[in-house]
Order: sequence, then structure tokens, then C-alpha cells
Amino acid sequence: MKQIVFSLLFLALLQSCNTKTPVDLIVYNANIYTVDDNFSKAEAMAIKDGKLVAVGTSEDIMNSYTSEVQNDINGQTILPGFIDAHCHFYNLGIQQQRVDLVGTKSFSDVVERVKAFQKEKNVPFITGRGWDQNDWDVKEFPNKDTLDVLFPDTPVALTRIDGHALIANKKALELAGITNTTKVEGGEVELKDGKLTGILIDNPMSLVRDVVPKPGREQQIAALMEAQDICFSYGLTTVDDAGLSKDEYHLIDSLQQVGDLKMRVYGMISNTEENLDYYLNKGIIKTDRLNIRSVKVYADGALGSRGAALKQPYSDKGNHFGAMVIGPEDFKTLAERIAASEYQMNTHAIGDSANIVVLRTYDKLLSKEENRRWRVEHAQIITDQDFDYFSTNIIPSVQPTHATSDMYWAEDRVGEERIKGAYAYNTLLDQAGIVALGTDFPVEQVSPFLTFYAAVARQDTSGFPEGGFNMKEALTREETLKGMTIWAAFSNFEEDEKGSLEAGKFADFIVLNENIMEVEASNIPTIKVLETYVNGEQVN
Repeated sequence: MKQIVFSLLFLALLQSCNTKTPVDLIVYNANIYTVDDNFSKAEAMAIKDGKLVAVGTSEDIMNSYTSEVQNDINGQTILPGFIDAHCHFYNLGIQQQRVDLVGTKSFSDVVERVKAFQKEKNVPFITGRGWDQNDWDVKEFPNKDTLDVLFPDTPVALTRIDGHALIANKKALELAGITNTTKVEGGEVELKDGKLTGILIDNPMSLVRDVVPKPGREQQIAALMEAQDICFSYGLTTVDDAGLSKDEYHLIDSLQQVGDLKMRVYGMISNTEENLDYYLNKGIIKTDRLNIRSVKVYADGALGSRGAALKQPYSDKGNHFGAMVIGPEDFKTLAERIAASEYQMNTHAIGDSANIVVLRTYDKLLSKEENRRWRVEHAQIITDQDFDYFSTNIIPSVQPTHATSDMYWAEDRVGEERIKGAYAYNTLLDQAGIVALGTDFPVEQVSPFLTFYAAVARQDTSGFPEGGFNMKEALTREETLKGMTIWAAFSNFEEDEKGSLEAGKFADFIVLNENIMEVEASNIPTIKVLETYVNGEQVN
């Protein structure tokens, strides 16, 4: 009898030792790049309550955990969910409701798209975005005359792809109160022979935008949901929206709270007095899906529209330097105000003149401050000695597809010497220790695979130029993946909760149909996302 009791006790003890911990989901038989400190690989993950409980071998995870939901990945590659460190998430959705002018080959092509759009939609104010005169045979800004004839009673405003120039017809200009005597600091109202061409560059654009009817709540919600669907399909699980209003962030928060909007959003507030008064006084706003703690500021315009502020004149336009959209003293005052708060300052700076104003201001204010992580958005053209300002406290936030979109004409703008300090991602990484990578969509395409490809190959999808554009500034695949995950998370003060697949972090991950770390570089742009998970929930 004692022997039987002993045997039963032994079996009970053995069984208790083999008890597995229940979890919500087990993912196994995978090729997982964890992007942890050692850039280690794993095979399986256990997930509970939206977070990673354990990451390891399939054998260890299956022996230690149990779940009613188990996903055999069949050897496919898993990465942390991509973080787009600079984009316009809400505007991507709104863009779906405007005339899409991306890829137009001439102004005639633009006009035909506008005509087709208006025939279908019949809207009271026609807006669109995406034209780029640098892609046309005639690489000059268009003139409004054709739009005046076709739409004499309907205002039209069509924004250039970079968002720093637009063409407006006569009706739109009249509504905005713009005449041939209108002057706006920080931009240009273009005239030819004393007449308006319809082209507005940088700050004057706001006069037209102020008279464009604002989208209603239903339209805004539809825009956010459509943008989410697009982003999830490409494996984006966090987006850094570069500049929105209080009302727009309140809408995002409300949709997240009820569970409709599952995308995580790092919020940069637009630099307006209303936003600054509200947010800087309120302090950081942080939930699991929304993090508002930065201010988006514009220092200058864009290179394509010759609005970027340069130290020396444009190589293809004599005595033209571009322009700051905010004066250096006003910028310093604004930076001091932000520095006195908990907020991060994220400043758009393209030209070398704009960059040095930003960098010197940052450096002076942050010299005795640690862990402020202020960002220079784009950091596109830097003079040699100015690279020294970058660090983990002054972070370069760059978009690799800008290099491959601009490479056909950028040297024309700045010449063969200045181009050496342009799109210099490897130099920026060497100096700062990190680079945060994004797309700037809808200025560029949403696909993070184009970002990855542009960073490592520095070519367009046709393989041009042979050997890559200024390849000494290319990033390795490991650096690129970090820039799209853990370094982007660091730039958002979120490295402890996302950006790598480690126990305790959010279960945000993606499954790919190809191994992005090993596949031929030319195949990277066509990689597909098979599954996207946010908080352990499959969302695509």
C-alpha cells in the first residue's frame, strides 16, 4: 500500500513539474529576427495579454507554454513591426479623397486627371497632390491658365508632391485674397511679367489652404481607417504622424479607445499657438496606442521646389538661396519654449543653411540636457563640419526613398561638391550612433520595403544607377532594420515597449514571404507581408 501511495505521489509531482503556462498565442517554427542588443535570432514566441512572454527555440516554447491558438509559421521570416519614423498618416487617408497626381508625366496629364476626378466627384473645391515637374519633359513649374479656362467657377488647388508648392487657379486665388502685390515672408507668390502664375511656394500656400473646406467627421474617420488598412498591409504597426492638430489627435484617441483604430501613433503636434498652449501646459499624453510628446516645426522648404534654404545660391538658379519659413530669432524663441517643457522638438530641415540654424540652436539648448532626443527631420544637405552636431540627443530622422526620388536632379540643384553631404545616411549614423528611418508618405510611397531597398541599394526599382547612388552613404541591412524598428522606437522614447521582439514588449510583429535579410537586393521591393500583428492580434 505504501508503495502505491508513493507511486501516485511521484506521478503527481512529475505531472506538476511538466505543467505548462497557458498563454493566448504561440508562434513557432519561424525565422525570427529579434533585433535585440545582440541582434539574435529565435524560432518561437509565447504571447499573453498583448505582450511577449518568452522568445526562444520552438522546443523550449512548446515545452513551457500551452495555448489553444498555435501558429506554425513554416520557416517564414518574422520581424518586429515596422515603425515609420516620419509620415503623414492622417493625410494619407485624406489623400485617398483627392485627385491623385503621383506619377503624372506632364501638366497635360495633371489636367486630364483633374477633369476625370471632377466628372466623377463634382466637388465644390478641387484639391489634389502629387505632381512633380522634375518628372516631366518640361521641368518647369506649370501655369494656371488652363485651369482658369476649364474651371472658371470652381476653385482648384493642386499641391506638389513634397507639399512645399502648389498651383491654384484664378478662382482659388481670388477666394484666398491673393493678388500680384501679395507678399508673404518665408515663401514666394510667383509672378511672370507682373502676372500671377498660380504657383505658391511654402508660407503663401496657407492662404489658399485656409479657404479649402475642412473635411467633416465622417470623412476624417473614413480617412483614418483607410490609412490604417494601407499601413497594416505593409507591416507598419507604429506611425509617427508629423504634424496634426488637437482636434485630429482627439479623434485618433477616441477611435483607439473604442478599438476601431488599432494602429499605434506617435504624435507630433503642428506648430500652432493653439497646439502649443494646450499641449505644452498639459504635458505628455501617453496610452498604449498614442504617444503625444513632440512638436513638428518647419525650418525651410523643399529642394525640388527650390525652397530649401542654402548657404550658397542654387547651382541651377543664380542668386537664389531658398528661404527659411521661420526666422532664426523666432526659431530660437520657439525652441526655448519647447525646451522648458517635456516635449521633443522635431524640425524639418532640408538645406544646409536651415540645418545649421537648427543644429546650433539645438546644441546650445541641449548642451546640459540629457535624453531630450530632439530630431532633425530629413537632415538632407549638411556641410562637412556640421555633421559633428548629431548625437543620440540630436537625432537624424531621414527617409531613404528621398535619395532615390531626388537623385536624378538633386546635383543640378546643389552642384557636385554639396551633393557629397546630401542624403548622407551612413555619415549621419557614424556621428549619431542611430538613424530613425521613415518614408514621409504620401510624399513617397507607403511601402517600407522601398525604404529598406533605397537604404541598402540606393537605386530605383529599375536598378538605376548601376552600382548605386553615392554608395558610401548606404546602410547595411542590419542597420536599416534597426532604423525601421528599435532606433525608430528610441527616437520616440519607446524602446522599452517596442522595436524588438523581447519578453515584456508589445507583441507587434510581421510575417514576410521572403527573408529580407538574405534575399537578392533587387527582390526587396516586391516582398509581401503575409500577416501583421499588433498586441498579439492579427490585423492583416
